Amino acid sequence: MQISSVNDVKIYNLSYGKSLPEWLSDRKKRQLQKKDVDIQRRIELIQDFEMPTVCTSIKVSRDGQFILAAGTYKPRIRCYDTYQLSLKFERCLDSDVVAFDILSDDYSKLVFLHSDRYIEFHSQHGHYYKTRIPKFGRDFSYHYPSCDLFFVGTSSEVFRLNLEQGRFLNSLQTDAVENNVCDINPVHHLFATGTSEGRVECWDPRVRNRVGILDCALSSLPEGAEVQGLPAISALKFNGSLTMAAGTSTGQVLLYDLRSNQPLLVKDHFYNLPIKSLHFHDQLDLIVSADSKIIKIWNKDTGKVFSSIQPQTNINDVCIYPNTGMLFTANEDPKMNTFYIPALGPAPRWCSFLDNLTEELEESPESTVYDDYKFVTRKDLENLGLSHLVGSSLLRAYMHGYFMDIRLYHKVKTMANPFAYEEYRKDKIRQKIEESRTQRVQVKKLPKVNKELALKLMEEGDTEAELASRKKKGKALPSILGDDRFKVMFENPEYQVDEHSEEFRLLNPIVSKVGQKRKKKLRLLAQQVAASQQADEEEEEPEGRASSEEESSDDDKSWVEEVREQRRLLRQEDRDRQRQRRKEVDRNTVLLEENGGEITANMAESKKTSQPQFYQIKAGEEFRSFNDMARKQRLQKASLEDRLKLEEHTGTSNMADTAVGSKQLTFTLKKSEQQKKQQQAEREHHEERKKLRRSAGHLSSRGRGWGGSSGRGRGRGGRGRGRGRY
Repeated sequence: MQISSVNDVKIYNLSYGKSLPEWLSDRKKRQLQKKDVDIQRRIELIQDFEMPTVCTSIKVSRDGQFILAAGTYKPRIRCYDTYQLSLKFERCLDSDVVAFDILSDDYSKLVFLHSDRYIEFHSQHGHYYKTRIPKFGRDFSYHYPSCDLFFVGTSSEVFRLNLEQGRFLNSLQTDAVENNVCDINPVHHLFATGTSEGRVECWDPRVRNRVGILDCALSSLPEGAEVQGLPAISALKFNGSLTMAAGTSTGQVLLYDLRSNQPLLVKDHFYNLPIKSLHFHDQLDLIVSADSKIIKIWNKDTGKVFSSIQPQTNINDVCIYPNTGMLFTANEDPKMNTFYIPALGPAPRWCSFLDNLTEELEESPESTVYDDYKFVTRKDLENLGLSHLVGSSLLRAYMHGYFMDIRLYHKVKTMANPFAYEEYRKDKIRQKIEESRTQRVQVKKLPKVNKELALKLMEEGDTEAELASRKKKGKALPSILGDDRFKVMFENPEYQVDEHSEEFRLLNPIVSKVGQKRKKKLRLLAQQVAASQQADEEEEEPEGRASSEEESSDDDKSWVEEVREQRRLLRQEDRDRQRQRRKEVDRNTVLLEENGGEITANMAESKKTSQPQFYQIKAGEEFRSFNDMARKQRLQKASLEDRLKLEEHTGTSNMADTAVGSKQLTFTLKKSEQQKKQQQAEREHHEERKKLRRSAGHLSSRGRGWGGSSGRGRGRGGRGRGRGRY
């Protein structure tokens, strides 16, 4: 289930979520329901509430128990029982259904208008009778007092079929070329038909005479609009005895009082799409109008938008369940959508649990979808000069920006740039002229943006094209200038390459070196092609030509030197800018007097710059000077060869020749200050122990053992092994 809020009106999409295939077993379905969170959260209000491919129209019976839907492919009609929440029956038809109607309170009497001019009647058991009308039909209406069916279509005639007598009656002759829709007023049974010329003709079925013509085409066009063709009437609906709504093929809904030829209200959908469905909601005085993109719910007195619904697929038909807040839509999709809007009314009695469910969901906050609002960032507000509105009620914070009223946005944008439309118009005219010039003979002309890059590409393209023309099967590669994906880079000034920027100056040596390598490669290929044309069999390398490895090494060295030079120049320019900035600050300094003393205006800045900088020394290290840090930095930037020479000079490394002709390199690892201190402390400790040691020469023993100085043997400090005498 998906929840959205438009104009603070909660809309619950009960059909949102994944649908399980019919061929899955019950075990697989249960496993998926346990694993997939989306399947767990979905609400299957009516089982198998979908069509194989597309649903074209949907209606609810007058007793509210059955929902009938027509769709394809193959053409069929499905009936759903709301009391059982499942499919009751399905009947396949011979051709697609253009329109259908329920004549009884339940599903026992149905009429279908097919796309092949057939009219098919169904009873409770199934197919009952089939007949044909002279012209292709588009819509029909049933007149209950006389049991007449009125059919309109691709003809100026309105065909009448009387179900009581079982025969066609005299047709009604209209002034239109074609009739699109028709409807009958439920109070006084006035018959109205909408024509392709934008007119509504009203007829009295009792005397079969036309009682009035209403021209809706001119009333639906706004002032100053360019007329490309008269809008046709695409939808028609009566409400009460005097109110009528007409929808046009250009997306306007006109609300009329039958006593006046001027509309009471004109509501535009702003999609320029035909209105497909019109419904009145009498409890709240609302009108539900729908085109193929959006369903709009608005007040019939003021035209103010109450809410809107925009499904993911195109809409074919809309049906409102009577006296409730639920509506169904037939879409260009297998699944038929079910929307529940608690603000329109309660849930139907066969799904009354939705009221409790929505009340629980309202306690948790949900994301809000705004209508008629413009999302702007802080940068947009600064460009429009509206930064002072941050924190006011005119801006509502949302994510990384704000929502503001679309009308206020258009007004401010017009005031900020009053000539925006003129500039846009000039750009469009210039684009049209350039498009017309493409049909003429093309002359190579540099674009207005990135001329240097275009000239370089044109030169390289000419070289490659000339080289490809020499080959028998060679084809020139497409150029960037002729590729539509990169044409904006040579048209939009925002893509201009800034050659004075730091990034370009650091990258330019690499780009130029790549271009030089490419030119060398092209030159070598040209030489090879020329050699192949001359059919030389001798393959000798030209004298004085270095090998590819030597060339690549020389190129790398020159590239490194160029990058270093650019970095040095950038650092020098940065120092010059800082020096110039300091001079300007000193020049703009103003002396002020305060309490008899003189202070400078940039006192705070001078204090900040004059404060000493502190450095943290690690444990075990001794501070010497800042020169050591600079020396270490220079040593890190030095090459490997220079560092090896320095280490050999200081004695850290030693290189010697071996007997077999190879070289042996020995390194002596440097010791940290902490290690040196620890070794020095150990030496001092040993010296102290030596001083405290006592001699053992005065001790003697009998017999064989450790003796004094007169004994024989080797020992240390007079200690020997041998015989001693007393």
